[in-house]
Amino acid sequence: MSRKPKGPLRKGWTTGACATAAASAAYRALLTGRFPDPVTIRLPKGESPSFPLSRAELANGHATAGVIKDAGDDPDVTHGAEIVATVAPGAQGSGVTFRAGEGVGTVTRPGLVLAVGEPAINPAPRKMMAAAIQAIAREHSAAGDVTVTIAIPGGEELAKKTMNGRLGIVGGLSVLGTTGIVIPYSCSSWIHSIHRGVDVARAAGLVHVAAATGKTSEAAVQKLYNLPEIALIDMGDFCGGLLKYLAKKPIAKLTLAGGVGKISKLAQGHLDLHSSDSRVDMAGLASLLAALGADAATVAKARAANTASEVFEIAATRDFPLGDLIAKRAREVALATVGGGTAVEVVIFDRQGRLVGRAGD
Repeated sequence: MSRKPKGPLRKGWTTGACATAAASAAYRALLTGRFPDPVTIRLPKGESPSFPLSRAELANGHATAGVIKDAGDDPDVTHGAEIVATVAPGAQGSGVTFRAGEGVGTVTRPGLVLAVGEPAINPAPRKMMAAAIQAIAREHSAAGDVTVTIAIPGGEELAKKTMNGRLGIVGGLSVLGTTGIVIPYSCSSWIHSIHRGVDVARAAGLVHVAAATGKTSEAAVQKLYNLPEIALIDMGDFCGGLLKYLAKKPIAKLTLAGGVGKISKLAQGHLDLHSSDSRVDMAGLASLLAALGADAATVAKARAANTASEVFEIAATRDFPLGDLIAKRAREVALATVGGGTAVEVVIFDRQGRLVGRAGD
């Protein structure tokens, strides 16, 4: 996750809002022969933003419109992508049906809110698009029976930067967004992917998942347990988002994996592990060393350290099992958040992927 800039942050528009704008413009052109530019839509909470069109094409009985996504100041992977909607007449009585075009994924695994084989256009964006099309249809006394194909040129490549592949969404991106508005640095899409990862694992009948803070710890925990990819959750810094979801939808066993710094933050009660939102308490780590029997000089050296890794190295040279104690404290914090429905283990790995702390196995 990129560093959050200082000062007021500009909100943006979700992929679902952009798709709704493009679909609205295309359907109106299909009925009237003219594209509204800019096109104005109504969002679920009553806002009425306007979007300029990046393309407008009317030919062969269908209409296509495009909108460039503006995610505001959020580090969204789809910021600047073109969201394209093609609207064509559908069968009588069919209502609004959806298809995946170029760069939009297809669901291939159970456990998501969409059935296997469906285009990865989530329910909220579908509802927004259907409502917009129905409103335009009423204006023109039309039936509103249409097929809407959403495309995101380059989306298959962009999807490699997301968790879609792990979730079983192949061929491109998902069209997301419940409110239509992107709140900068809310990281809602990442947390959404964490939740869907749990759902997919549960639907597959897995009883053990592992959530890691980064690639090194993920590779190490996968090797430790020989876990399939579907059992791996790319948690990043959002430990709280995972644990709170598991409190509602438990799974038999969770292994939390991370480096010394991130797990030390969890041990100290932080559920958001990003550097801008939480810092390791060196005095707290020094106190843990004291509890393990370290002498005053060692404790003072640890208190003056710059990083958790430095404290850990101090402990290692004197054979104090600091990693196990940090893991134990982190597990206690996790259990207090997740409740009793999920057994929790915490494992700590160093930068070379070696196991240096463990609790709850």
